Amino acid sequence: MAEKFTHYDPADDLTSDEAIAVFIEEAFETADAAYIAHALGVVARAKGMTQIASETGLSREQLYRSFSAEGNPTLKTTLSVMKALGIGLTAKVPAHTDREAKAAAKP
Repeated sequence: MAEKFTHYDPADDLTSDEAIAVFIEEAFETADAAYIAHALGVVARAKGMTQIASETGLSREQLYRSFSAEGNPTLKTTLSVMKALGIGLTAKVPAHTDREAKAAAKP
């Protein structure tokens, strides 16, 4: 008997701001630019590409293309979409940097 698989779209589960925040935070923790762009595209689809297009001044087609698996959105596009999604960037110093670890290891 062959197994039947269904298509899963993570955008379907992003129904709250908390779920979106966790999803994006986990994407940023990977430090993988392509995955982060993909995750932003998923969130944009969850919120509605038409709405995001309207708020950013970009076309739906440009958004789909930029955040597709082959896409490579510019920083300007990424920041515009993040703003429209209500997502901000925060810079933070890692809790324990490599420099601190090397300094602590010296006798």
